[in-house]
Amino acid sequence: MIQEPFAVGNSLNHRIDPRFRVVFAAIFSFAVALSNQFPAMIAALGISILLVRMSRLRFGAVVKKLAVIWGFLLLLWLILPLTSGGEPLYHLGPLTFTRPGVMLSLQITLKSNAILLTFISLLATMSFATLGHSLERLRVPDKLVYLLLMTYRYIFVIEQEYLRLARAAKLRNFRPGTNMHTYKTYAYIVGMLFVRASERAERVYQAMRCRGFKGKFYCLREFSVSRQDWVWSIFMSLSIIGVVILELAGTL
Repeated sequence: MIQEPFAVGNSLNHRIDPRFRVVFAAIFSFAVALSNQFPAMIAALGISILLVRMSRLRFGAVVKKLAVIWGFLLLLWLILPLTSGGEPLYHLGPLTFTRPGVMLSLQITLKSNAILLTFISLLATMSFATLGHSLERLRVPDKLVYLLLMTYRYIFVIEQEYLRLARAAKLRNFRPGTNMHTYKTYAYIVGMLFVRASERAERVYQAMRCRGFKGKFYCLREFSVSRQDWVWSIFMSLSIIGVVILELAGTL
């Protein structure tokens, strides 16, 4: 089922032209990803938190989205400080935590949280269809945009097909285990999933042809730029410039 919990709202970020949000989300994320100085990364994290506040998003819902990467970050904190060479920072029995490993883990943590918060506040606050039409207006190739929209729409349909197949196997007393019967059953499920996805794709294509589809999706919404968009753009530009200045100041 398609769920876009952040797309509905009346905050400042919700009212900004989607094209501006896509462009500045990309530029800000690149600036954060390429930074290596801690003042720049901390400032970027602070800006991303401010953007979330400007979007008036529920704290609990944002934390649930961040939890997706926190498990991966925890794994990095368990591995990098122990495997990276360099100056020892702390000894715990036979284990040695190195300073370069800790610094690298901290950099990845700050960058990933800042970028994800930025995408949540700027991109998740619009529907996926709006995002697709914004990319089209920004001269992204049409075929890539349509592929993105169709994939997002029908990946949930394929998920429902998989759940039906898994439920049917369970009703037939299937119990997964580490044996050949389990491997064959999952292989059959995957095979049937591809077959049903292909059949559905053909039906969808024929239905679109019957409705006069000629290779182009039309958007009923007209994007317009207001003074508020330009003021917000100045704020984002100054924020990005500030992060870049902090990065350059740390390298001098």
